[in-house]
Amino acid sequence: MLGEFAGLAEIAADGRGLFPAPGPDLPERLRDALGVLELSAGDVRVERRWTDAGLVGEELSWTVGYGPRTRAYLRRPEDAAGPLPGVGAMHCHAGMKWAGKDKIADGPEPPIAEIVRLRARLYGRRAYAGELARRGFAVLAHDVFAWGSRRFPLTVGERDPDRYDRAARDHEHVLAKACTILGTSFAGVLAAEDLAAAAYLRSRPDIGSVSTIGLSGGGARAALLGALDPEIGAVAVAAMVSSFRDFRDEHVAAHSWMLFPPGLTRLADWPGVVAARAPAPLMVLYATADPLFPAAGMRRAHRQITAAYRKAPGHYTGAFFDTVHQFDRPMQDAAFDWLARTVGNN
Repeated sequence: MLGEFAGLAEIAADGRGLFPAPGPDLPERLRDALGVLELSAGDVRVERRWTDAGLVGEELSWTVGYGPRTRAYLRRPEDAAGPLPGVGAMHCHAGMKWAGKDKIADGPEPPIAEIVRLRARLYGRRAYAGELARRGFAVLAHDVFAWGSRRFPLTVGERDPDRYDRAARDHEHVLAKACTILGTSFAGVLAAEDLAAAAYLRSRPDIGSVSTIGLSGGGARAALLGALDPEIGAVAVAAMVSSFRDFRDEHVAAHSWMLFPPGLTRLADWPGVVAARAPAPLMVLYATADPLFPAAGMRRAHRQITAAYRKAPGHYTGAFFDTVHQFDRPMQDAAFDWLARTVGNN
């Protein structure tokens, strides 16, 4: 990494104490390092209800105290009786901020063409929140800071998703700087909104427990939620876990500020953060042909997380798939089956 400036990495590692072994206080220190805000989902409204293909849908909205109202979809089986296990499904980054929840969950209207193409590329053409709901879960997919209903009113592309997303990619640097000035971080603001969404889901009388799942940037959000919220039942992270130690220039360049909050590597390597919830249930789905992560880093991560769970055998599942950066149907089915075994009766 860094070419002829590669010596910086060694000097920084020696002088800044990078990648220490995480201790039991990591979640508390992580919350402080990220600058996680205290937010709640207030003034919750049911905007619409609908039924299709055996699922009930609710379009919800709430406020976290700043910006436009958060919009969310809740999908559950039409004939469900009694409290269901809840899952917070985290939408990905994917360089697309025009939409958030709609990437993974169907609403009452058909998806736009850009969403159809994204689902084909990343999700096996599925709106996977609905597929998970059909297996007996209540699944909440919500927009988060800078995406979908929470996107910024940029001066270009308000009626053109592709133009908007090109502008939004550049704007993320501005958001990250602004968050740092405010004593938080881009990842910390997202985590705060996800914590608020999980607390709302947990507050519903028709929900028995809350778990979380996500691909890529959504996987990072799921991992942080699992580390910060001790009441999260189970966490499934797809194509978003590798040791930072093995990153090269191309891997750093491939990711957004979601993965690089300032100060994180002085607390732990990324697998240490993902495993901070040990011994609570965790599944990591590794895409071995993923160009966004080094293969050596994924293998190192699996070893590190396995070691973190050595006192809780069976509570961590690492599954390797010979595929590129995606959460395709075989990966989804593996994750959904694992969730059903782990929290399906909760």
